[in-house]
Amino acid sequence: MITILKRNREELELSQKKYFKKTAKGKVQKILKERYLRDDIPCGSKFCSVCSYEEEAQPSLPEQGFTGSNLIPRGHYVIPDTNAFLHQMDLLTSPLLASLPIIVLQTVLDEVRHRSLPLFNRLKQLIADEDSSVWVYWNEAAKDTATVRVGLETPNDKNDRAIRSALKWYNHHLSPSSSKSSKNTVPTPFVIMISDDADNLRKTRQDGLTAYTVRQYVEGLKESPAALLDLLAVTGSGVAEDSGEKREGRKALYEDYIPSATLLSGIKSGKLHKGYFNANQYNYLEGSVNTPSFAKPILLIGRQDMNRSVNGDEVVVEVFPESEWKAPGESVVDQDDALRNDDADDSEGEDLVSEEVERQRKDQSDAAQVGKANPLEKQPTGRVVGIFKRNWRAYVCHLDSTSLSTHNPTSLAAQTVFATPLSALLPRIRIRTRQAPVLLNQKILVSIDRWDISSRYPEGHFVRSLGAVESKEAEQESLLLEYDVPYRPFGKAILNCLPKEGESWVVPPKDDDPRGDWRGREDLRDMVICSIDPPGCQDIDDALHARPLPNGNIEAGVHIADVSHFVHPSNPMDEEAASRGTTVYLVDKRIDMLPSLLGTNLCSLRPFVERLAFTCIWEMTPEAEIVNVRFTKSVIASKAAFTYADAQARMDDSSKNDPITLGIRLLNQLAIKLRAARMKAGALNLASPEVKINLQSPESSDPIDVEQKELLATNSLVEEFMLLANCSVAAKIEETFPQTAVLRRHGAPPKTNFENLDDLLNKTRGMHLDASSSAALAKSLDHCVVESEPAFNTLVRILATRCMLSAEYICSGSFSKDSYMHYGLAAPIYTHFTSPIRRYADVLAHRQLSAAIGYTQLHASLSSQQYVERIMHNINKRHRMAQQAGRASVEFYVGLALKARGMREGKPVEVREEAFVIRVFRNGVAVYVHKLGLEGLVTFKKETHTFESEEYSITLPASSKSTQTVDGAPIKKSLVKKEDVKLRVFDKVAVNITVEKDKNTQRGKVQMSLVWPVDSKDL
Repeated sequence: MITILKRNREELELSQKKYFKKTAKGKVQKILKERYLRDDIPCGSKFCSVCSYEEEAQPSLPEQGFTGSNLIPRGHYVIPDTNAFLHQMDLLTSPLLASLPIIVLQTVLDEVRHRSLPLFNRLKQLIADEDSSVWVYWNEAAKDTATVRVGLETPNDKNDRAIRSALKWYNHHLSPSSSKSSKNTVPTPFVIMISDDADNLRKTRQDGLTAYTVRQYVEGLKESPAALLDLLAVTGSGVAEDSGEKREGRKALYEDYIPSATLLSGIKSGKLHKGYFNANQYNYLEGSVNTPSFAKPILLIGRQDMNRSVNGDEVVVEVFPESEWKAPGESVVDQDDALRNDDADDSEGEDLVSEEVERQRKDQSDAAQVGKANPLEKQPTGRVVGIFKRNWRAYVCHLDSTSLSTHNPTSLAAQTVFATPLSALLPRIRIRTRQAPVLLNQKILVSIDRWDISSRYPEGHFVRSLGAVESKEAEQESLLLEYDVPYRPFGKAILNCLPKEGESWVVPPKDDDPRGDWRGREDLRDMVICSIDPPGCQDIDDALHARPLPNGNIEAGVHIADVSHFVHPSNPMDEEAASRGTTVYLVDKRIDMLPSLLGTNLCSLRPFVERLAFTCIWEMTPEAEIVNVRFTKSVIASKAAFTYADAQARMDDSSKNDPITLGIRLLNQLAIKLRAARMKAGALNLASPEVKINLQSPESSDPIDVEQKELLATNSLVEEFMLLANCSVAAKIEETFPQTAVLRRHGAPPKTNFENLDDLLNKTRGMHLDASSSAALAKSLDHCVVESEPAFNTLVRILATRCMLSAEYICSGSFSKDSYMHYGLAAPIYTHFTSPIRRYADVLAHRQLSAAIGYTQLHASLSSQQYVERIMHNINKRHRMAQQAGRASVEFYVGLALKARGMREGKPVEVREEAFVIRVFRNGVAVYVHKLGLEGLVTFKKETHTFESEEYSITLPASSKSTQTVDGAPIKKSLVKKEDVKLRVFDKVAVNITVEKDKNTQRGKVQMSLVWPVDSKDL
C-alpha cells in the first residue's frame, strides 16, 4: 500500500528555497528549488534514546557531554557558528580540544564552504577525524529546524537565526521534559553556542539561550594551557571584549579600503585594476601588481601605497596620472635591518613612523630620479584601494629575540612579540603569547588575523611549534608548510580505493582475465622496450622503443603507465590527487600525489614485469617526419631500466649491437632531427639553475658537497619523445573535445619584458636581444656568447627565462585556438600526458584520450568547462608551489653542503667561488654563483662608492686586502686591482660564502662578500 502525504501550508513555505541569480547578460532570474523536509534526522547524541541510526553512522557525541568547563557546571555540547569556524579554525581543530563534542550545523557547513574553500576543507578533515567528537546535523533538511528568509532579512541574518533555531531545538530535544530524552540516570547534557559575532550573541541571549565568545569559553575551561590560549585569533568582528577599545585614539597610518560595490564598478569601468600583489625581494618598501591593462607591472612605493597588502593578495589598484609614474628604487632596503629596533608593544610610536616616512621619501625620490634618467625603467605607479581576496594562511616564522620583554623560561606572562616570517617577502607579524621564552629557538607556525589601519604590522596568533631551529625535521616540515604542500598521510578512504590484492597485484593471463584488464589492449610484451630515468628513480612512468620497418621507415613508441586504470573519476583517491595536483620532489624525499603502491609499484614500468600502459606509436621517415600516429591501450614488459649515464655509455659503446642498444641509437638519431626541427621552428633553449647535491648516504641524507648537473645526449633523447607524445595527444583530445580539452599553454611575453635585459646587454657587452618572435629570440640568445666565459651564455638564458610568462594549464574552451601555442617549445598545441604518476593534469589527459579513441566514455565531469577550469586553477597553483618548494629544498641543502665544505679537519675554512654580477644597487650588488646555482646579495655600508644607473655599474675604492686566490687557485698579480674598481652587470667576481644564523630571528642565511677584485669587508 502506498501512502501519499500532503504538505500543509506551513510546510510548503519551508520546503521552497528561493533566491535570485544574475545571468552573464546581466538579467536577474528568480530561482525556486524544492527541498524535502524530514523528521528522522538524528541528533548524534548517545544520551538520546529515540533517534535511530544507520549502521555506518553511529552517534559520536558522548552521553554526558563535556565536563571540563568552569562556566557550565554540567556536561554540554558546543555549536560554533560560522564566525567561530572562519576565525578560530586553528583553535577548534587543535588536538588539545579533541575531546570537546562539537555539533556542526548544515547552515554553518554551507556558509563556510561559500566563504573560504581552504577552511571548508579543514572543517571536512575535522569531521572525518576518527579521534574527534564531531556530529553534522542537517538542520536545513529537518522539519523542526528548517528556516527560510523572512521579509527583508539578509542571508547572514537568516543563517544566524537558523543557528539559534537549531540551538533551541537541541536543548528542547534533550531536555527531561521531552519524550525523546533518555531514561537513564546520566544528567541531561546542555547545548551552548560559541561565537565572536556580537549581534548573534546578543540575540541568542535575548532568546534565553546560552552563548559565549570564543575567548570567554576557552578562558573558562578547567584546563586551559598557554598553548590553547595562544591559539585564540585576534578578531575584529565587533565583540567589545576582543577589540575596539584598545585601538581607540590611535592615529590612522593607512587609508580605509573602498567599499566592495565601488571596487567592482571601478574595475568594470576601467578606472581601477585588479591583480596579485608581489612584494619586492630587495626592498620591503616596494611592491608591484601585474594587470592585463598595462604591459609593465603597476609599481607601489611605500607602506601607504601598498596599504596593508601581503604577498599573494588579490588587490585593487588605482593608477596615478602618467606624470607621476616612477621607476623601481635602486637601493637594497632590508626589513630585518631597518626595523631591528621596533617595539612590538608600541610599534606606532611617532619616532618610528617618522623614521620610516623619511626612508620612504628617499626611496620615492630615488625612483623619480631613475625614471627621469632612464625612461625605459618607468612603470605605471599607483596605490592599493581595496583587497579583493586575501591570501593569508599560516606562515613559518621565528621569534625576534629583541622584541621579548622577558627571557625567563618559567614565565607565563603574556607578551606581545614579533614573529619574523621565513620569507623575506612577508611583513613581521605581531602576536601575543605566553610561551615566548620557550619558543625562542624554534620554528613556529603563525596565522595572520587582521591588519588595522592604525597598526604598522598585521596581528596574528601562534599556531604550533615545528621543532628546533636547524633540525632537519623542522626544516623539512617548515618548507612544506611555507609552500602549502599537502603532506598528510593518505587516509583510509583513499587507501580503500587501491586494488585489494595490494603488492601481489599482477596483470592476469590473457586467456584468464576475470577483471577485464586485457579488454581492448594490444599485447606488446614481446616488443623491445626500455626506460631511461635519473638515478634512483622509483616511479618509472615512461618507456620507449624504436625499430626499423620493412618499408624503410622507423616505428617509434612512447609507453606511459596507465594510471587512469587504477584511479577512477570522483572516488576519494581521485579527489585527493586532484587536490594535491602534483608530486613534490625535495632533495631527500618525495611527497607523492598518489599512494606509493601505485607510484612505485603497480604503475611503475619496472623491467621484466608486465604492466598496463597507454601507448603512442608513430611511423616516421628516417628524417623524423611523421607519417602517422596511433594511440592504444597496451600491456608491456620493459626489457631494461637505465639511468641517463648508463644509456649513454651503452649507446657510445661500439661493441654493443644488441636489440636494446640498437633501439636506443635509433631513438637518438630521430631525437637529434626532432630537436633540430623544433629549433628551426623557433623553440627556445632556455636554462635554469641545475645543481646536484651529493649525499653522504641514502640513509643519512647528510650533504657533503654540491656540483652542477651534467646533461647527456640521452637526456635530450627522452625529452624529445616526451614532447612529441604530448603534442600528438594534445591535437587528438582538442579535436575530439574542443571545449574541455586539458592543454598546457605558454603565452608569448610582451616585448617590453625584454627591454631592460636588451639595454643591459647592449651597454655592458655590446650585444642585442631581439624579442620580436621566438625564433628571433632563440637566434639572438645563441649569439650571446663570450668564448672565455662559457657560463655567460647560460646566465643570459636564465635571465631571459625570468622575462617570460609562466606556462599554465588551461581548458581549451576558455581560449581561442590561436592562443593555444606553447611559445617556448614553438608548438601550436601542447598538453601533459607522459607523467600521470606525478601530475594530475596527465591523468585527465589520459581520460580524455581514452574517450577520444573509443576505449571508454568520457566522465561527465570532463564535459563541464566550469569543472575543468576549476581543476586547472588548482593544479597551476600546486605546480608553482611544488617548483618553489623544490628550489627551496635545494637551497637549504646547498647551505648544508657549504657548511660541510667549510669545515675541514674540524676547522672552519673559507668557501670561495667565482660569480657573475647580475644586478647593481646604490648600496650593493646581486651576484650569481653559477657553479652552485646560488644567488646572493653583497651590501656596502660605507658611502665610498659611485653608482651609475644608466651604465648599470658601481665604482668601488680599491682594497689592500684583495684576495690572492679564488677557489684555491692563485690570481695573476696583473689582475689584482690597486685602484678604484668599476663593476658592471655581467662582470666576473669572486665571493666568500658563509652560512650564518641571525642572532635575533634565528634564521639561517647564506651570506656573501666580495673578495676579488675588491674586498667588501672594507666597504
